[in-house]
Amino acid sequence: MKKQAVVIRDQDNVATVVDDFKAGTLIHFFLGNQEQSVLLLQDIPLGHKIAIREIPIGEEIIKYGESIGGATLDIKAGEHVHVHNMESLRGRGDK
Repeated sequence: MKKQAVVIRDQDNVATVVDDFKAGTLIHFFLGNQEQSVLLLQDIPLGHKIAIREIPIGEEIIKYGESIGGATLDIKAGEHVHVHNMESLRGRGDK
């Protein structure tokens, strides 16, 4: 299998894609030693994040084992995770 997305830690709930992919593409990645896949619900540009499982509103977005923000909407597996459905929780001073 050619790696199409990168997941570093088992607790990650997003993967980073390694190419541009169209909606409807079945993306393959490894979670630990186990190959998994998710169907893309939207076009995803190179280097962007996809949800690899459901992420409810308010849950932290975990990438590379670290929280990079919180979900501002319910995010379905296979959806693009970006500024339209997450917000940074670091260095804000208001949260």
